[in-house]
Amino acid sequence: MGEMIEIKGSQSYPTLQELIEQGKKSFEEHFNRKASAVGYSPGRVNLIGEHVDYNDGFVLPMAIPLYTVVVGSANELDVCRVHTLYEQADKPHQMELKYDQLKPEPPVWSNYVKGVMANFPGSKINFDAVIVTSNPVGGGLSSSAALELSLFKFLSALSDPAVSKSEMALLCQRADHHFVGVPCGIMDQMAVAVGQKDHAILLDCRSLKTELVPLSDQNLVVLVANSGIRHKLVSSEYAQRRRCCEQVASMMGKRSLRDVSMKELETSQSVFQMETYQYGRHVITEIERTLSAAEALKKNDYLVFGALMTQSHISLRDDYKVSIPEIDELCEVAVKCDGVYGSRITGGGFGGCTVTLVRADKVESTIEEMSTKCRCKPLFYVFKPCDGANLTKL
Repeated sequence: MGEMIEIKGSQSYPTLQELIEQGKKSFEEHFNRKASAVGYSPGRVNLIGEHVDYNDGFVLPMAIPLYTVVVGSANELDVCRVHTLYEQADKPHQMELKYDQLKPEPPVWSNYVKGVMANFPGSKINFDAVIVTSNPVGGGLSSSAALELSLFKFLSALSDPAVSKSEMALLCQRADHHFVGVPCGIMDQMAVAVGQKDHAILLDCRSLKTELVPLSDQNLVVLVANSGIRHKLVSSEYAQRRRCCEQVASMMGKRSLRDVSMKELETSQSVFQMETYQYGRHVITEIERTLSAAEALKKNDYLVFGALMTQSHISLRDDYKVSIPEIDELCEVAVKCDGVYGSRITGGGFGGCTVTLVRADKVESTIEEMSTKCRCKPLFYVFKPCDGANLTKL
């Protein structure tokens, strides 16, 4: 489990145990009995490697202790009853669902639940459940994957299927693809499935091979600034970016942009529209940056790592065009602060959060500077990496 770090100016958030207790209490109030199982999942922040997971690239996320928790038990009814405590979720907050009648329809939060239920490989056991979270929805910190994995773990506590972490991640990814309508890559589900305390995860999104990269230096923290501008990947240009990347790879006779070099792209530049060429350039250079960043982190070379983060943001802003002025301002102010190594947008883009690597003794002054000079008035979180999704039987 990850620990909450108390820093002046940063947000406090419930511990995992506090969320579980809140869920247990709410379950008893809603269903008039005690819960028997808990599934939980952290969120994630991606340090570098953005929009390359659906291009078979390399990413470097870490799990963070903003948890989504599903508390409940099996029932003897012919329906599953699910209630969310997240007030900002689309209404209604309670749904009755049947395994043989699952189809995508509003509210959006229920489509994640339906998608996991539809793809769950274990016994189809009817249940009652309450969902509680400390992860800000739409903030780019993988609240959707955390919901999917926490529900999967809860269902696993009821029927105990033999499923590996990577298989679980792939099954949950299908929920996004087929029930939510987001053609996401595998990074989020894998990051929250395999996360480990004091480590970032170098993930090969083609083979799903993972390598744990130590991130335990006590003089270093990861600062996340939530702009408060909620992104919606379903209605954004996310799918359009993915189609363009697939088009570039196909026209060059490659399986994905993972297999295209910058020299090859430049040689073929004349056959692409400028915007499409820029999308390809971002992906190819971002994969290279991610591998270089992982090597720098292994050597504790935070200057190089931070420079690569900042280069990543510039590429996401200028080539991939998924940033917005408020996010750009957060990064620009951050990199001018003493003790900051680098800063970038994180997540799908079009809002959400920035991630900044900063010396622990300079994080308070960095927060103060960003609070004073940034127009969006962000909320700040200070994180260390935590363990991935799991379950508890009560």
